Amino acid sequence: MDRLTSWERRTSGVLLIIGTGFLLGWAVPVLVPGLPGPAQTAFWYLQVLTWILFTADYLIRVALAPRRLRFLIRNIPALLVVLLPLLRPLWLLRALLLLHVIAERVQLPLRLRAVVYVSGTALFMAMVGSIAVLDVERGDPDGNIKTIGDALWWSLATMTTVGYGDRFPITPEGRLVAAGLMIAGIALLGVVTAAIASWFVERFERTAAMERRTEAEMAQIATELAELRKVMNELVQAQGLLRDQVATLAPRHSP
Repeated sequence: MDRLTSWERRTSGVLLIIGTGFLLGWAVPVLVPGLPGPAQTAFWYLQVLTWILFTADYLIRVALAPRRLRFLIRNIPALLVVLLPLLRPLWLLRALLLLHVIAERVQLPLRLRAVVYVSGTALFMAMVGSIAVLDVERGDPDGNIKTIGDALWWSLATMTTVGYGDRFPITPEGRLVAAGLMIAGIALLGVVTAAIASWFVERFERTAAMERRTEAEMAQIATELAELRKVMNELVQAQGLLRDQVATLAPRHSP
């Protein structure tokens, strides 16, 4: 095990805590707009602290990587997490990038990882998109998304491509969030459909394999029964010949 892999395994749990801290530092002031000034300042510093910790983790991973250029290319989302400033329109993107970085550090079996990743991403994006659109739309006098309930309803309708139209963003930042949720919703729907289709195909192939195995076993049993019948017929014929020979020899030895 190289030093980079060892570091990532030791820090995966810490990274999850840091990512959760960032989300809390961003989401709580949006969900509770009436927070006192010191509390809002504390949550802002919490975001800055998580950004510093993610930056330190990324720099350490770069230093430990045996092939640094390859590491940079394969970990572009982690680089974007570090480079993106803490600006409000980019908070949604930062949150999604953090989810990607955390997900690739979690070690799970491939099939379970796919299920957890898809379902977790859908739920995560619905929640984060709701908070993001509420943050940018609530302050607009012409906006129609004023509560977290409105935002959640809009987010679910957008991700599932239903689009009722009773709630919709009007600010440029809100429409940017909407575009991201639309694209993500279509992509996630495609992944779920492909996963379900793959599951059905796998079940059908397994059933077909069992049927072929059963047919082969039945054919083998039929072949063995035919051979057994052939042997029984030969034994019956041999028994008949032996009876005839005994019947032929019996008169010769009679007095």
